[in-house]
Amino acid sequence: MIWLTWRQYRVQTLVTLAAVAGFAIFLLVTGFQMRDLYDSTVAHCQGEACKRAKDGMLSEYQTLAYGVTSALLLVPGILGIFWGAPLIARELETGTHRLVLNQSITRGRWLMVKLVAVGLVVVVVTGLLTLLVTWWASPIDRINVDRFTAMLFGGRSIAPIGYGVFAFTFGVCAGLLIRRTVPAMAATLAAFAAIQILVPQAIRPYYMAPVRADVALSSLSVQMGAPAEGWQGLNVHLLGSGDDTRLEVGVSRPGDWVVSDPGRVLDSSGREVGGTQGCAKPSMEPFECFAKSDLHIEVAYQPADRYWTFQWIETGIFLALSGVLAGVCGWWLRRRVA
Repeated sequence: MIWLTWRQYRVQTLVTLAAVAGFAIFLLVTGFQMRDLYDSTVAHCQGEACKRAKDGMLSEYQTLAYGVTSALLLVPGILGIFWGAPLIARELETGTHRLVLNQSITRGRWLMVKLVAVGLVVVVVTGLLTLLVTWWASPIDRINVDRFTAMLFGGRSIAPIGYGVFAFTFGVCAGLLIRRTVPAMAATLAAFAAIQILVPQAIRPYYMAPVRADVALSSLSVQMGAPAEGWQGLNVHLLGSGDDTRLEVGVSRPGDWVVSDPGRVLDSSGREVGGTQGCAKPSMEPFECFAKSDLHIEVAYQPADRYWTFQWIETGIFLALSGVLAGVCGWWLRRRVA
């Protein structure tokens, strides 16, 4: 069975490995160039020169970094569409499964060999790519300090391995249930795209209870426009009109993930304040007012040191879902496929 599976998928495997090798060479060449630039201009810089050095490196490599990360985000879905969906659907569509299932091999073993043999290649491909991309992008990530953003979180570390296994297993399950290759590929694409949108927005923020903090607005004016490790003013929304005018203030802190919406301006007793008392006068520069007030906002955030915990949680979730899908495939194959 292993030899038969290899014979069926040897072309796809060799083409994929050749593409991975070419991508790896590109990442190694540009990665060492990026490191040389980082070590010579950013690693030991100070003051205003440091800001210029970082801006210069970002202007040269930021667009490329987004492109590389986007490519990695697509890989799990591509493997699910072109490897997972046709794995069983093609056999059912052409009727070749009847020849195999009439031999001495059991249905469960036939499915298991296919899932394990091709699934291991998926793990190797996604694992190598995410290892290379994480290494390649580390100088840019050290400058931006934003690994919790949706794109970077999904394109770094170990999460792509979980995505790859899930997309592959979902494709297999879709092919087994739909029994047609092209519709199964379309279903896999739709499901993978939906999950990539849903998880970062609706599920990931709640893997752990967020930390809550009161952020004094007087601290934000110092941070604006200057590199800092504390809370920084991100945006200010002016709402209402007249005496009902009020502000909502968004903040950020390098490395942390703020999961709450822009906060209402509160006084020391926790009561929302508006109008000029709450720095909400249209003709006023709000950060000038912040510096002279004792106002604050409430913020909920995920600290930067939870990054790897979130990576393991998300990878574990997708691997567990893959196991459930594999179980569904086994049950359906034994009970339903003639």
